[in-house]
Amino acid sequence: MVLAILLALFVLVLGPTVFLLDGFIQNVGYYVQRFVYLSSWTETYVSGEWQSDWTIFYYAWWISWSPFVGIFIARISYGRTIREFVAGVLLVPTLFTFAWMTIFGNSALHIELFGPGGLSEAVNASMPDALFAFLANYPLADIMSGLAIIVVTTFFITSADSGALVTAMIASGGHHEAGFAPRVIWSVAIGLLAAILLWAGGLQALQTGAIVTGLPFALVLLLMAAGLWRLLKQEADRPQEAAG
Repeated sequence: MVLAILLALFVLVLGPTVFLLDGFIQNVGYYVQRFVYLSSWTETYVSGEWQSDWTIFYYAWWISWSPFVGIFIARISYGRTIREFVAGVLLVPTLFTFAWMTIFGNSALHIELFGPGGLSEAVNASMPDALFAFLANYPLADIMSGLAIIVVTTFFITSADSGALVTAMIASGGHHEAGFAPRVIWSVAIGLLAAILLWAGGLQALQTGAIVTGLPFALVLLLMAAGLWRLLKQEADRPQEAAG
């Protein structure tokens, strides 16, 4: 996280700072204004692939991540209040995401609109390589590109490690300390599964796998939300019952 923040601050300070600060306020305001509309927009009256390739895919993608992410965050948040949990899991990451997307997204737009351009062609040619084309517009491009590689690699490793930890916990009957060997075994299994999907069908196979596992689990999430609401209501009524 420290390296990611340093990378973001580098782009913010050496980039179009005023443009980014203005963009942050406008982006957040636009999102709040259009939240309900965009949440129910399904491309019914236009022919396009954005909804299926991005919106629906990411709905299913995050839902498929929810089992292990929820368990992992609950495990490391033991002892926190619900208010602290909501602030730490929903509010702070959301604001950080707004800031991150504004810094890098608006910086790229500034390069396209007011600078030398060329990023759209780089994205069409190779989306992963577009990051390096973007950083080439800043000083110390080689150093920052190396830092970006470290940040991306660290995020992938920590995500895989968290997934292996939760999977090992579930497989051991909910034991919080599943042990080193089960975590290694599940890490290898997750890596092999991802490699097989990439070999069999590339990124499209990974996306399809996420959607297939995500959409059915959405029904489970609805039941879990109802159960959580019922549990919280029982907790709220308990002091009243004790007082009575």
